[in-house]
Amino acid sequence: MIKTARYAPHALLSAGVLAFALGAPARAAENPEEMFKGKAITIYIGFSPGGTYDLFGRMLGRFIGKHIPGQPTVVSSNMPGAGSFTASNWLYRIAPKDGTAIGTVSQTLAIDEALKSKGVQFKAADFSWIGRITSNVEVQVVSTRTAGYTLEGARQLVVPLASTGPGSPSDTYPKIMNDVLGTKFKIIRGFPGSTDGLLAVERGEVEGALTSWNTMKSTRMNWLTEKKVALFVQYVPKRSPDLKDVPALTEFAANDDDRKLLAFAVSSAEIGRSILGPPGIPADRLAVLRKAFDATMKDPELLAEVAKSNLDFEPLDGASLAKIVAETANADAKVIERMQKILAE
Repeated sequence: MIKTARYAPHALLSAGVLAFALGAPARAAENPEEMFKGKAITIYIGFSPGGTYDLFGRMLGRFIGKHIPGQPTVVSSNMPGAGSFTASNWLYRIAPKDGTAIGTVSQTLAIDEALKSKGVQFKAADFSWIGRITSNVEVQVVSTRTAGYTLEGARQLVVPLASTGPGSPSDTYPKIMNDVLGTKFKIIRGFPGSTDGLLAVERGEVEGALTSWNTMKSTRMNWLTEKKVALFVQYVPKRSPDLKDVPALTEFAANDDDRKLLAFAVSSAEIGRSILGPPGIPADRLAVLRKAFDATMKDPELLAEVAKSNLDFEPLDGASLAKIVAETANADAKVIERMQKILAE
């Protein structure tokens, strides 16, 4: 007689526990060729069309697919709202964690988290950071229709500025300047993106808007050459080589405490136009996406497009980018407390 071995349920459970303790993988590693074959990857852009988030997000979408094993379809989709909090929260909490949903959102998301900004439903360091296309120089554009395009003028006159919503740089920076510099900027909210703010300046609905230097030099240099607007400030730790005559925000500091505050405020420039995915993308899939991103940043066709468009271009790998994000999210408590008070006013 042949006896069939029987295993009690608790014995099977014990075997499973032992396998886990010995480090058995929870999921077998996939062949890179099979991870994304036949799939569609969507790049969600947290702002409306026209700005550099949209520009760089769509540019990446045109080239990265051929560098991903299995050559998936890549599409770009705008998800504007609340200074990109809509897209950030969706990617963090709802998006599939298989690498098919990635995005580009506000460079200030680590600052937003550190400040416990209203609407934040994410931890910046927990995102799956894929890579940075470029650091970013943002500028405050102010119409020369108003005398408020100079620092002294902005201290005397109320100057309405377009904002994409609470937590966005277009909302935060004017509040900081009002507190630290004594300006009288009036924040006008409700604009989906920076392009909408610039159009509002053109129509005379507001006197200023925040945008990137990339956007200005690629789409509206005539505003500067014709002296329709002035660049009030650049939101960076030190002046960009392109903008030697425009003060960096940190230059307005009157003391060390102000300098630390302003340096924290502009730290997001290093995050710039970056690509991230939801937390929990499996390590092997994230590695594939990071490798594809790095290869795309060296793609001759993409580099030719960057050169033709005269765009800023300063790529950074995902691991290095993740370190910058973590450092910003864990900034000095005193600086964060002061910033919170400013933004709450």
